[in-house]
Amino acid sequence: MNKIAIVIFVISSALFACKKDPVDTATPKLIFKFQFDSTMVRLNNIGQPATIPAGNSGQTPAFNLLSAHYIELAPSPMTALGTGTIVYHAPETTTGGANAIDFNKGVPVANGQTFFSINLKDVTPGTYTWLRVSLAYQNYDIKFKVKNPLDTNQVLTMTGTVASFIGYNTYLTNYKIKTQTITVNANKLQGYWGFETTAFGTSYTLTGQAPAGATTVPNPLFATSPIPSGSCVVTAEFASPLTVTGNETKDVVVTVKVSINKSFEWHDANADGWYQPDAGDYPVDMGVRGIYPSWQ
Repeated sequence: MNKIAIVIFVISSALFACKKDPVDTATPKLIFKFQFDSTMVRLNNIGQPATIPAGNSGQTPAFNLLSAHYIELAPSPMTALGTGTIVYHAPETTTGGANAIDFNKGVPVANGQTFFSINLKDVTPGTYTWLRVSLAYQNYDIKFKVKNPLDTNQVLTMTGTVASFIGYNTYLTNYKIKTQTITVNANKLQGYWGFETTAFGTSYTLTGQAPAGATTVPNPLFATSPIPSGSCVVTAEFASPLTVTGNETKDVVVTVKVSINKSFEWHDANADGWYQPDAGDYPVDMGVRGIYPSWQ
């Protein structure tokens, strides 16, 4: 074998000897995902099954987006709000005066998408039995009726989009409902909403504010760990306790099922079961109707 052949043989042998199977060096993460569920039980503020009160009606919207601004893992039912392991707290601002959620820095996600993840090694080790998620923003489609402006004897059945702000206080520069942008440049308290629909090739918008304290925020732990009035910290027990050691070798995915069972509720002026703004109907509650967290 000549010298060139020997050199090539040695180099090739060395490369072959050094070649190893690819190694996944990704750090295991704790991942949170939303799953919108229209079949879950419809709960009230204290986590009990709730019916729609007389004078109101409700419908299950077609959800587009949902965002959260706070996630806390709680070891027990006695864990006071804020004393568990807080894994996420989105940016807030005082630009509008009082402290508020900074909407521009939120991350709205669709069904099944990841809304937050953190390295498991950065989560305080422990066993957690309850989850708290503070929700901030919803975007969904609803059906409604309105009189045809070209023929008031005719009532049209249409679809509209609602942008619903359910966090305790939100600073908005502007926001897009579906295609139309609403300029605010101010804080808006829980229950503020924008509505958009299109008719005869023209888009129409409407904004409003649900009554203070009207947004439902289910918290079955109201007796042992209450939440402040006006917040949107929804609380629920894990399907099975979540244990974090910090030595995990693979991702842990928490799926947060969100009850949207007739979550859009309105004052029904003519008691016909249809949302009809031009008949005196107006939203009174846009809070979700419970969560159910599980992990794998």
